[in-house]
Amino acid sequence: MTDRLAGLAFRCMDEQRRSGRAALDILLNKYVGGVPYTARARDISPDGVRLARLLEPDRTGRRVGLQFQLPGSAEVIYAEGEVVREWVEAESAHTHAVRFTLLTERHRRAIRDYVQGRAGH
Repeated sequence: MTDRLAGLAFRCMDEQRRSGRAALDILLNKYVGGVPYTARARDISPDGVRLARLLEPDRTGRRVGLQFQLPGSAEVIYAEGEVVREWVEAESAHTHAVRFTLLTERHRRAIRDYVQGRAGH
C-alpha cells in the first residue's frame, strides 16, 4: 500500500508540474561561480526552467544565476536557482532542471503570464 501511495503522489506531482509549463526556445546567460555561460532554455514555469548546456564544464555547481528575456518582452529577468535534476537527452544534449530560489514577484508574474498565454500552443 505504501508503494502504491508513493507512486500516486509522484504521478500527481508530475502532472501538476507539467500543467504549468510552456515550451521556450531562447538562449540565456547562466552564471556559475560568477562565470557566465550560454545555455538554451527548453521550457519554463513560474517555479523553474529546463536548460540544455551548450559550452560549459561538466561539473559547474548546483547554484546558478540566470539572465534572460521572454519572447516578445524587452524586460530582462534576473533569477537565481538550484539545479535539481540532470539527464542526457537525444544527441547527447546535457539537460538540467533549475528550480528558482530567488525571483522577484514581478518577474514570476511575467513568467506566469507567458505560460498562460502559451497554453494550448
